[in-house]
This record gives sequence, structure tokens and C-alpha cells, in this order.
Amino acid sequence: MPRVSEQYLASRRAEILSAAARLFSANGFHATSMADVINESGLSAGAVYRYFRGKDELIAAVAEEGLTAADEAFTELLSEDAVPSPQQALAALIRAINDRMTPHPLIGVDVTRIGVQVWAEALRSPELAGRANEVYRRLRGHFAEVARRRQAAGYLPADAVPEQVGAAMLSLAQGFILQRLLVDDTDADGYLAGVTALLSPVSPPLTSAPAPNSRP
Repeated sequence: MPRVSEQYLASRRAEILSAAARLFSANGFHATSMADVINESGLSAGAVYRYFRGKDELIAAVAEEGLTAADEAFTELLSEDAVPSPQQALAALIRAINDRMTPHPLIGVDVTRIGVQVWAEALRSPELAGRANEVYRRLRGHFAEVARRRQAAGYLPADAVPEQVGAAMLSLAQGFILQRLLVDDTDADGYLAGVTALLSPVSPPLTSAPAPNSRP
């Protein structure tokens, strides 16, 4: 019996992921069954279950594909002991979201739509909550490393806690995902312009105008 190549196995896994992602994106998790995924993939039940034991594993695998793009963006950003600014770090992740996840090149759908569903489903499912916790701690850790390097270079206060800074930065990226999906005039360039304006230090004016209703 000929040996199945790694490329063949990877291709079959990608077909299943793509089928599941299309259904999750269009119909949501609860309206999608494993039978639906099997039918959408065009493969046998045995072939699908060879790769994934159930729907939760499929959900986690789709989410992990999206996270891979984020990991790659941070690997590039933090190479060779670089000390990127918070604006640069957020731009790298938001560009990765915009360019590598919407749609994702392997599974062909906007994986941020599935990510937001994972957030909601994690409130109900302890297993998904655990997986989501791992994913977002990992992302927060990337941002915390940015903060740690900025602090070591003297650009952040000595008493700043990198993990806390990382959490705040992650929330800005998550905010972009939500606004992009729910607010129709949201785009990466405009959002990043707002982030840059928010985070850029500005020296106070040399003279201040009198406060309204103040007396000389």
C-alpha cells in the first residue's frame, strides 16, 4: 500500500478546515453540525474524523490558523532585537488582520468573523474558554514583549508593568476587529491614524488660554 505523503495529509486537512470555516462564517457554530462539515467538504465521515474528533476541535483549529498570521507579524516585528513603538506593533497586527485574515489564504474566509463567535461561545463552553485564554494570552505576551523592550530602552516609565501595557494594546487590536465587522466605515488606515494620534506624545502649549468662565 503506497504511503500517504505529508503534502496530501496537509491538503486534506486544509479542505476540511476550509469547509468548516465557510459554514461557521455563514451560519454560526450552533447551526453547523459535523454532518454539515462532512457534506460541505465532499469527504467521507471517516476521513473528516481522522483529522478532527469533533466540532470544538475544528473551531479551535480555524482560530489557530488566524493566530498564525499574528505570530508571523510579531516574529518579523521583533526580529534582531528591534524596539518597535506601540504604534508600530499595533500597525503590524492590524495589517496582518487586514491582509492575511480577511480572507485567510489557506481557508478562504474572513477568520475574524469566526474569532468573534469564539469570544461569545467561550462564555458558554469551558473548553473553548480555555483555548481562547491560551490564544489571547499568547497575543498579549507579544505586546508585553514590545512594552518590555520599550521600557528597557527608556521609552516607558520604570514602574510600568509590561503585561498591563500589553493588555491595553491588545484591546486596541480587538477593538479594530469588532469595529471592522460592525461599523461600516471602519478601515485599517483610518483606525491606525486614530491610534497614532492617541499614542503620539505632544508637548503642552507654552501658554494656556484662560479656562471658560474664569476670572483674571
